Formats: sequence, C-alpha cells, structure tokens
Amino acid sequence: MTDPRSGGIAVIDFGSQYTQLIARRVRELNVYAEVFPYDASREKITAHNPRGYILSGGPNSVYEEGAPQMPRWLMKDFPVLGVCYGMQALTHALGGIVAPSEEREFGPAQIHHTQDNPLLHNLPDNMQVWMSHGDRIEQPPEGFIGLAASDNSPYAAMGDPVRKLYGVQFHPEVAHTPHGKDLLRNFLFDVCGCEPKWSPLAFIDEAVRTIREQVGEERVMLALSGGVDSAVAGALLNKAIGSQLVCVFVNTGLLRKDEPEQVVQVFRGEQGMNLIAVDATEDFLDQLKTVTEPEAKRKVIGKLFIDTFANQARELASEGVKFLAQGTIYPDVIESAASSKTAHVIKSHHNVGGLPPDLKFQLVEPLRDLFKDEVRSVGTALGLPESIVWRQPFPGPGLAVRCLGDITWERLEKLRAADAIFTDELGKAGMLRQGTSQAFAVLLPVKSVGVMGDYRTYEEVLALRAVTTDDFMTADWARLPYDLLAKVSNRIVNEVRGINRVTYDITSKPPGTIEWE
Repeated sequence: MTDPRSGGIAVIDFGSQYTQLIARRVRELNVYAEVFPYDASREKITAHNPRGYILSGGPNSVYEEGAPQMPRWLMKDFPVLGVCYGMQALTHALGGIVAPSEEREFGPAQIHHTQDNPLLHNLPDNMQVWMSHGDRIEQPPEGFIGLAASDNSPYAAMGDPVRKLYGVQFHPEVAHTPHGKDLLRNFLFDVCGCEPKWSPLAFIDEAVRTIREQVGEERVMLALSGGVDSAVAGALLNKAIGSQLVCVFVNTGLLRKDEPEQVVQVFRGEQGMNLIAVDATEDFLDQLKTVTEPEAKRKVIGKLFIDTFANQARELASEGVKFLAQGTIYPDVIESAASSKTAHVIKSHHNVGGLPPDLKFQLVEPLRDLFKDEVRSVGTALGLPESIVWRQPFPGPGLAVRCLGDITWERLEKLRAADAIFTDELGKAGMLRQGTSQAFAVLLPVKSVGVMGDYRTYEEVLALRAVTTDDFMTADWARLPYDLLAKVSNRIVNEVRGINRVTYDITSKPPGTIEWE
C-alpha cells in the first residue's frame, strides 16, 4: 500500500503567522504537506520523500544577525518556492541582494506579469495579492529572472525555471490573494510533479495499518472528551483494534447541556465501544470554590483532570494496558515544535500528556497529521453522527472559562440553558455550520436592573459570542440577523431564571480573543 504522505510538500517554517495556512492550502489540493522548523534535521524533513519545498514567510530581515537562514542542503536538486521572507532567504543564500525597501508594502497590491513561466501560467496578467514586507529583492541570484512586478517591488515574483527555484514577495496562501491557490496548484503539479493522492479515505486505510503495527495485540486507553478530535480518534482506533480499545470519559461538571449523556449514548450505545464514564462533578466544583481568576481556574481544572484520569490509568495499567491514545491534531504538533525560540503563554490548557512519571504509557496519536477540517472528513467517513463531527469547538476547561467569576452549579446551569437556546436557534436558522464558525454564551459576574411584569429585577447579564474564521488564528464577529438575536434574547430572558439582560459581543480577533477567559 502506498503511503499517501509520500511525494508531498515540506513547508519550512521561518516563523510566519500564516505557515499553517500554506500546509492547509496544499492539502486542499489533495497533496500532503508537513511543516518543519527551519532548523530541523534533513533526515526529519525528508522522511516522507517530499517532491518540493515551500519556504514560509517570517518576521525577520535576512541580513540581521541571528536571522534564520535557508538550509544549505536545499540549495540544489529540489524544487523550491520561497514566500515573502522565504523568497528573501532563498535570494540571500544564493548570492542575491536583499535590502530595506524605501516604501514598505503591507496589505493589498497589484502585480503584473513580466515573463510567461510555469509558476504563473494561466493566471491573469494583472493580479491582486496580499503583501507583508519591509525588505525587497534588489538583485536576484545568478540564473534568476523577474516574473512579476508591483509598483514598489520590481521582483514581486522571480524564478530560475531550469533549477525549478521560485520566489514570490506576496502571500499566495491567504484569501486576500484570490489566485493564490492557482499559483500553488501550478507549483505542486507543473513544477514539482506531485500526485493528488491525499484524501481522508486514503488516510484511514494507512492509519489503520499503522495503528495495528504499533500496538499489536496490546490494549489501548483513550482519553475521550466527546469533542471532535478525541471522538474521531476513538472511531479510528475502534476500526483498527476494536475490543482492544478502552475509552475513559471524565465528566467534570463543566460540559454543555446533555453532553455527558450524549457521549455515553454515542460511544457506548451506538458505537459499541468499551467506555468507562467517571462522574467527578462534585470534586471539580469543590476545588473551584472561590477561584475566579482565569489562569488559576485553568490550572486547578488541569491538575484535577490529570489526577482523576491518572487514577483510572493506574487501574488499567495494573491490568496490562500499555498504550495511551490522544486526539492530538496537526496544529497542536506545529505549535509544540515551533521554530521560535521564545513564546508568550496566552492561556494554559490541560492535556493528559502531563500524567505522573510512574505511568509510563507509550503514546498513540492517530490524528497528529490532520487539520481540523480533515478530522471532520475522517469522522464522517467513519460513520460518526453529525452531532459529534460538527460539534462546536469547546475549550478544554469547559464552561469554567465561559462562566466568569464564581463557579457554582446554579450559575453553570443558567449558562448551560442559555447556551443551548442560542445553539438551538442558530441551528433552526441554518447558521451553525454556515454563517458562524463558533458560537456560545458567556455568563458575566455583573448584575443589572430589569423589569419583568410589574416587578423590579436585579439579575445576571449574559453575553452572546459568534465568530467567523477560516483558521481560528484571526476571527471576525458574525453579523447575525437582528431578528435572530431578538428571538434568542427573548427566549433566554423568559426561559432562564436569573438572567435579565443579553448583550452581543462585536469584538474581532485581534484585538480580542475568541473566548473571554
């Protein structure tokens, strides 16, 4: 069986915020793409025999001391496409000249062809692109010719067609470059000679074979949250090893309405999996008493989750279970292996990877090569219900980060009820999968005066949040119809005791985050 990952594209990461998008766009063309830090070893980068390489953008200037540089071994015999900083790194490595531009380019720009060439073949003579650079190519390396120019960049695109080396000063991977995907298609198929063999079904067959080879006859424990990633991981493992799989589901009491019951029904009842359900609600609520600071909440929840899961893991380990499976997906892998030497902690996440050292499981991560949209496609192909495959994104600490202030059972129940109404009305309006990428309610530690009937009320305020996004790295607030918002607000105020005011969050990311905590 041919590995669908072989003969794809290796993306060399120089620190661009768009690096993941490059890999996503390549995979959308049914070619496997994998991201590597610029300083990764040649052996690691070439493990799946890529047919070409894309150098990402980045925040540095190539002539600065300590700036990341193009790997020396990539300078011959391989098709290469440099994007923005990647183009500058390619130029610098091959003896060309990169210098600060007199006029920096950030945002939309127009470029025009100056030469017919394989990279821009069949693309419009004049194209809108998205620029983001302060440096430009002053002199291309020997053998390179200019392929396209903008008002400020004489070499908006350049290439050496003989050696199959190309560079573009703009970002073809972003939606703001309308013909960017066509450019990438030319590079993949006309320059590199890739084959469109990457698909969910091809992945499933290869993943099943890999899982069986890794675990043999041993049993595997899966941390099942009920979210999309762990659910699809469970379905894939179930297909591969069946009764050898043991799923552990920890109900923290911080899940959405009816979720604990749905997890048990789908995975134990419908999928026939061996599921251990642990109700730790009281433990979590007890530990969260008086904890109101967001990061403190996350740490309390993370530690208790691991302690609870570890107790089950020890029991299973005593019964001979040697493997631990997780729903790790590719963006998690990329972030963990980021080439940046420094990073700021935005918020903490809990993950069973932090198990105590006495639990020495071997790790199984069947989805670590997939992006979220690919995970959903695999889940659908494996027969999981839409209610699981298209479940709204949900933070690891659960409703604790959407219930601002004190965490009590009463406040959680209010939030659950209000959130369910919002989701229900979005579903009826056909806006859960189209029109919104993520939508939820947030209970605020604020009270306001209201009037219900002839009575004055003084109750809590609820905020609704709905966003649209392609990649969750940036997001815009969803322009929901006023009539829909009015209906949601009316239902919440009338049906959920303790809430008398509803607001709608119209903050984009950045400057805000999608979640409130």
